[in-house]
Amino acid sequence: MFRHRTIGPITPPVSVILFTFRFDPVSAAAIAVALALYIVGIVTVVRRGGRWRVLPTLAFVLLGLGSFAAIQFGFLGTYSHDLRFAFTTRIALLLFAVPALMALGRPVDLARQALTGRRLELLEGFFRSVFMKVVGSAIFSPLFGLALFTVFITPLAFPWRASETGQILVTLLVPLIGLLMILPVFDSSLHHTSFYITVEFMLAFVELILDAIPGIVLRITGHVLDHGHSIAAVVQPWYPTQLRDQQLSGDLLWFIAELADIPVLIFLFVRWSRTDKKEAKVLDEMSDEEMERLTQEHLRSFGR
Repeated sequence: MFRHRTIGPITPPVSVILFTFRFDPVSAAAIAVALALYIVGIVTVVRRGGRWRVLPTLAFVLLGLGSFAAIQFGFLGTYSHDLRFAFTTRIALLLFAVPALMALGRPVDLARQALTGRRLELLEGFFRSVFMKVVGSAIFSPLFGLALFTVFITPLAFPWRASETGQILVTLLVPLIGLLMILPVFDSSLHHTSFYITVEFMLAFVELILDAIPGIVLRITGHVLDHGHSIAAVVQPWYPTQLRDQQLSGDLLWFIAELADIPVLIFLFVRWSRTDKKEAKVLDEMSDEEMERLTQEHLRSFGR
């Protein structure tokens, strides 16, 4: 007869996931700075006689900064150093979920209303820069997500997770990059054609596939890919085995990467629908002469 070998718990206890807390000074400082800048922006707008709605403020503070605090101070931030699945899940949420929730607070619109003169010009210049055109493009997000998540299936993942500097970089840089990638999607000042939005929509579907690849590899591989070992100072009795830890990492990474793309797809579809209606209305209001002139200009652009 064969005996089944015990491989450790499947998941941590619910009480541990819900009630774990660890104060992180770097995260606290980041929250304080972001909140202070947002409040200063609101005060500046109100003093000039403008108005700023309560709903985006609540979205930025409760959903955006609140989700960031829950991740950093809770279970994922506490055990990110010890467990692979906490580390990868934390990064995925900081890259996708937190920036999207912060963008609901319309921080760029607030900055445009609060800034004037040279500062406003610098802000607009930054969003028109080559850097933002690359980072905010529809092709950058899937490639960056794929490159970042691919690290998890290499031996580089272990020293990254074990390094305090690496953990701090995750805290500060990952949500910032995610915010830079998502802000152009929600920027109402940008006017794109329906064709451009269609291309974005197609690339978002590509992202839906690419982002899942590292998670699938982590889930189905039968050995530990990062060649790491337990680095916990105190090993909790509910800790999964190294392989099970990797499998949980793949499960959660796959799920989050796929789920995060759905709201973006819905938003792009709604924006495409509105843009297409506006373009159709403009064409309907054109006279026959204007339509003929537009057709000739279009043909000449193709060298005909």
